[in-house]
Amino acid sequence: MRLDDKTIVKMKRLRKLLPYLLIFPMVLPLTLPFVILTRLLRPFILIRFGQLFSSRIGHFVANTERYLCERDEGKYGPRVLDLFYCHIDICNEQLKRMWTRQLPISPFYRWLHWTNQLIPGRERHSVTLPSDQNLHECQVHHAPHLHFTEEEATIGKKYLQRIGMKPGDRFICFFSRDSRYLDEACAYRSREKWAYHDFRNAHIDTHVPAAETLADSRGYYAFRMGHLVEKEIHSDNPKIIDYASNGDRTELLDLYLCANCYLFLQSGGSGIASVARVFQRPIVAVNQIPLQWCHGNPVTVFIPKKLWLKEERRFLTFREILESGAGLYMKTEDYERAGIECVENTAEEITAAAKEADERLQGKWRPREEDETLQKRFQALFPEHRLCGKTRSPIGAEFLRQNTELLP
Repeated sequence: MRLDDKTIVKMKRLRKLLPYLLIFPMVLPLTLPFVILTRLLRPFILIRFGQLFSSRIGHFVANTERYLCERDEGKYGPRVLDLFYCHIDICNEQLKRMWTRQLPISPFYRWLHWTNQLIPGRERHSVTLPSDQNLHECQVHHAPHLHFTEEEATIGKKYLQRIGMKPGDRFICFFSRDSRYLDEACAYRSREKWAYHDFRNAHIDTHVPAAETLADSRGYYAFRMGHLVEKEIHSDNPKIIDYASNGDRTELLDLYLCANCYLFLQSGGSGIASVARVFQRPIVAVNQIPLQWCHGNPVTVFIPKKLWLKEERRFLTFREILESGAGLYMKTEDYERAGIECVENTAEEITAAAKEADERLQGKWRPREEDETLQKRFQALFPEHRLCGKTRSPIGAEFLRQNTELLP
């Protein structure tokens, strides 16, 4: 009898968990006294146990960074010791090593956490990492907590030299979401279970012209990022490097490139872009969706996907998106149920946004006379919301010029 995909996924998941489940009864006599001791020590020090979101790189880097920023600000109190363990799936072992320099992380703390859940008072001795929403608000007064050792930085520099870069050369990173990574690297859930993310996907081919434009006009190198991507890219420009597919990719270089790029071109709210966010690199965000979510992130420039109302055969205006609730849709089925098709940005739109971001960073951006008025009309549409905060990132000027009918 042939097992279906869902059953196979569940069996793989159980196989990973089984060793922990079998060992737990044996370690319980060792962990129980320690956990009881934490209760006795509580008047002097609060010891808490928690899990890092290590299965997905966006959460592994951003949620952990926000926790450390909040800890530095004293949010958790002066007499608190938090002990962490990782999820059974670790997306990037190098990132785990780097976080271990900042946090007490050990597999043994998993047993302490599980034991803690068995006895009264578990809530006060448990810690859950904060959301990565509005991470920028916490980063204002903090340098990145992640850092590379001299040896790690040397490996990154030698790689850049090997591909022909010279000291002072700048490079960008670009990335577009597709389904392959979640389907394979995160196979503890089936394709059916991961499909709710599909509305965020986009074709990488539409991003290559933007990278080529910056390579031709500015001389930048451009690295296509990603792990387990659906297709290779093709470019005649030798400075366009398909790092995700050419065999160069390592976990260390994933982090090093994102941390040191001049600009990160992200599509669809990607997890790998969170590394650039944490290292406070400039970001140009394209194919952003949902509208309210992307508007709240501090980026140099962003442009959203447009929403096509299939029954009426027209695009929803920005006001209609916000007032209908579609500006907060976070699942593919939400759009399908509303009869909405999410339309990707064109290569021309992406290229214009990338050029604008570069010119803004260079101090060479010269808006047209109508641009300020269009920006104000767009910004005025947005209410205060937990996803947006007070941030008002600029929408691409050329995108607005070409889509004035979407404004009220």
